[in-house]
Amino acid sequence: MSVRRAGLLRSVGGRRRGRTDGRRLLLRRAVPGHPGAARARAERAWLAAGLRKVSPRPPWAGYVRVHVKMDLVYGLVWLLTVLLEGISGQGVYAPPTVRIVHSGLACNIEEERYSERVYTIREGETLELTCLVTGHPRPQIRWTKTAGSASDRFQDSSVFNETLRITNIQRHQGGRYYCKAENGLGSPAIKSIRVDVYYLDDPVVTVHQSIGEAKEQFYYERTVFLRCVANSNPPVRYSWRRGQEVLLQGSDKGVEIYEPFFTQGETKILKLKNLRPQDYANYSCIASVRNVCNIPDKMVSFRLSNKTASPSIKLLVDDPIIVNPGEAITLVCVTTGGEPAPSLTWVRSFRILPEKTVLNGGTLTIPAITSEDAGTYSCIANNNVGNPAKKSTNIIVRALKKGRFWITPDPYHKDDNIQIGREVKISCQVEAVPSEELTFSWFKNGRPLRSSERMVITQTDPDVSPGTTNLDIIDLKFTDFGTYTCVASLKGGGISDISIDVNISSSTVPPNLTVPQEKSPLVTREGDTIELQCQVTGKPKPIILWSRADKEVTMPDGSMQMESYDGTLRIVNVSREMSGMYRCQTSQYNGFNVKPREALVQLIVQCK
Repeated sequence: MSVRRAGLLRSVGGRRRGRTDGRRLLLRRAVPGHPGAARARAERAWLAAGLRKVSPRPPWAGYVRVHVKMDLVYGLVWLLTVLLEGISGQGVYAPPTVRIVHSGLACNIEEERYSERVYTIREGETLELTCLVTGHPRPQIRWTKTAGSASDRFQDSSVFNETLRITNIQRHQGGRYYCKAENGLGSPAIKSIRVDVYYLDDPVVTVHQSIGEAKEQFYYERTVFLRCVANSNPPVRYSWRRGQEVLLQGSDKGVEIYEPFFTQGETKILKLKNLRPQDYANYSCIASVRNVCNIPDKMVSFRLSNKTASPSIKLLVDDPIIVNPGEAITLVCVTTGGEPAPSLTWVRSFRILPEKTVLNGGTLTIPAITSEDAGTYSCIANNNVGNPAKKSTNIIVRALKKGRFWITPDPYHKDDNIQIGREVKISCQVEAVPSEELTFSWFKNGRPLRSSERMVITQTDPDVSPGTTNLDIIDLKFTDFGTYTCVASLKGGGISDISIDVNISSSTVPPNLTVPQEKSPLVTREGDTIELQCQVTGKPKPIILWSRADKEVTMPDGSMQMESYDGTLRIVNVSREMSGMYRCQTSQYNGFNVKPREALVQLIVQCK
């Protein structure tokens, strides 16, 4: 029976490969990874397309060659199928593309040159921009911003979401926003859009008077300038009214309307030349941005009369005011002139007012003052006529702090020790406010000391070393050994005195500084707490100063030097940047005023 009649498909070796019913082909199962899997998928594709399977020719008709050709056809069909499936599922690698779309309340979208886009939005609305990207693998998206100010920051970081959303947008958030998409294929795709934030602030009218002196006893002029200013974007347009009358350039010989050339578009000035009776009226300035973004016009009015005058004030307090900590202080500011009535405000130079401050009109009260509340306080009166009036007073809060001493051996000898028969100087220093009230008293073993030929008491020039007193002991004797005390006080009282004791004896010796052998180098890990140690000997023991020895960088507290009373430097949460050499050295404070002793400690910070 022939192969065709039997309906059998046989291989070259005669093995049964499948059975047909004369019309359909029984397809083999496609096993993943099997060489015939591609052919099976191709056969199914052919049947789905309605194609008939042609019976293979018998072996004696060159079946082997036909079989090989069919395998090639099946392979090509499979490759085409995989390619189409990959394209439909973005399985093919593709570089990124990007497009920016907007949603929300936009006033308008404009096209600039070079295909740049401008998105206009009203201040206080919600900005929402979406970055639509394509590409495979899925691109990573990053939003960034540039603006006119170098100090401007885009929410302190970049945004890595497809949608950029800013609620209650403010004017400083305008600028150019960039969407960047990258997936490692080709160059990153970048698109940008400029965001303009539109706003209109309330206009402000200020009045300035120019009074000319009599010239040759026949000419006298009094001219008033009304200036209207409103911050806005886009530029504002101004119009003036006198009562209900619209004022235009040229409509009244006594009125001139102009823009100063150096502030064009920012202000509009109404000049009333040589005031006439009809010029005393109610003037209104209308600021408009032509209703863009539905921003309504805004208006301000000013009543000009023959009593209009700039403000004047006076303070009902002394200057300066010296108080003790904890006292209540009240500053009173009153107006002595000005039409319309001026408003009064208090400000503090370089700093804000203390949180506990109580304001009531021109009266400022600080219930319990501290040293941090000291400074210059100013009362400002303003009625938009002429220049604001300003009066200031300085509040000084008494303070005594940082009592220190140092011992200076005989400066005419190189020896750092104090010796019998030589000179020795004891110096005391405090920080005093106010420095004019500072006084010192000296005692030896509790008894008052007075300046004499052998015990000379002086006070250093405040410009050289403020708050410093010295006791020079000439020709030191055994009887001079003892405890010397300097007492610092303020004449005004109310502040506790500072007493500093200095012991002079045969055991008083300059310092020495060493580092324990096991304390350098020190090895620690990031995030740990570490203590650097320097051992100091001597009597008295001075304050130790710590600093970086290998580079000019700040210490952990942000200063260039840190003080230690026991020679220990404690560092919390160390980082790798803190690795390096640290210097400990003696200071003159609370010790000898001699050449500093130094030692080095190495810190090694390892990764966590």
